[in-house]
Amino acid sequence: MVLITERLILRPWEDGDAADLYQYAKDERVGPMAGWAPHKDEKDSLTIIRTVLSQPETYAVVPKETGRPVGSVGIHKKSGENEAEIGCWIAVPYWGQGLIPEAVRRLLRRCFEELHCETVWYKYYDGNEKSRRVQEKCGFSYHHTEKQKLTLLGDRRDTHVCCLTRQAYEAGKPKIGLAQSGGEYDER
Repeated sequence: MVLITERLILRPWEDGDAADLYQYAKDERVGPMAGWAPHKDEKDSLTIIRTVLSQPETYAVVPKETGRPVGSVGIHKKSGENEAEIGCWIAVPYWGQGLIPEAVRRLLRRCFEELHCETVWYKYYDGNEKSRRVQEKCGFSYHHTEKQKLTLLGDRRDTHVCCLTRQAYEAGKPKIGLAQSGGEYDER
């Protein structure tokens, strides 16, 4: 499935994306803030594409202007449950441009309007201010903190858990930007 926003194409990852993924995922400022190790080489990135990034509802974040992936967003929804969790990251040169909030808003629309979720969760590690800002911009509310949660890096960090309910989503649609740009986002 491909999801379209004003500035982005959200599409499945492809083997041919390994070089672009490695270019950005090797940066020490990206993975560790999200709890994963920087990629070692292109082969490592290809393995990640074929395993982690090949999961259902996982999308490459591709700016329309470049046509190349610069980050990733995804929805994790357990079968039969009416809840989901959103995860995301973006390359350093694209920080501060509002691309991830735009992508997350599209995923929220998918979660609530297409997958019929009642609650969507968003987690970020203590100190990851960029992720904290994304959840604020997208209408999430703080729920609780999981103390000293184990990361993929093997260290322990406090994890802040936020949520957005269907009721809050419906009430805040225009406020969180889902009705901007004419309110229409195409889907292919």
